[in-house]
Amino acid sequence: MNTKYHIDQNPHKGNRGLTRAWHAAKNSWCGLVYAFLEESAFRQELSLFALLTPIAFFLPVGYLEKALLVSSLIMVLVVELLNSSVEAAIDRISFEHHDLSKRAKDFGSAAVMLALFIALLMWSAVCIPLVFKLS
Repeated sequence: MNTKYHIDQNPHKGNRGLTRAWHAAKNSWCGLVYAFLEESAFRQELSLFALLTPIAFFLPVGYLEKALLVSSLIMVLVVELLNSSVEAAIDRISFEHHDLSKRAKDFGSAAVMLALFIALLMWSAVCIPLVFKLS
């Protein structure tokens, strides 16, 4: 018996090239829309992104600093999406309390907290010197 995995065994893996890219883009968009509609934490972090991104572009700093500030905000959104996906997968398995489920959800939450901390560090490192220059 041949145990090699064949592409025709998974109906979702048959697309190639531009068709695959198109379907991936549609799925990504659906994920963003669903996160916006269903995840309050994602909406809060997206609001933070929408508020701070224009500020980053108007700060009197170089392009690298601007890129780091915006990237740190995008990273928060990425980590929140990953956290939400872990929570959704665990909830699909069972809503019953289990120590491993709690641990996985807590790990995701901790990852979001660390991403927020990194964003705070980036923004502080760029903005604090600007405040003291203005004084």
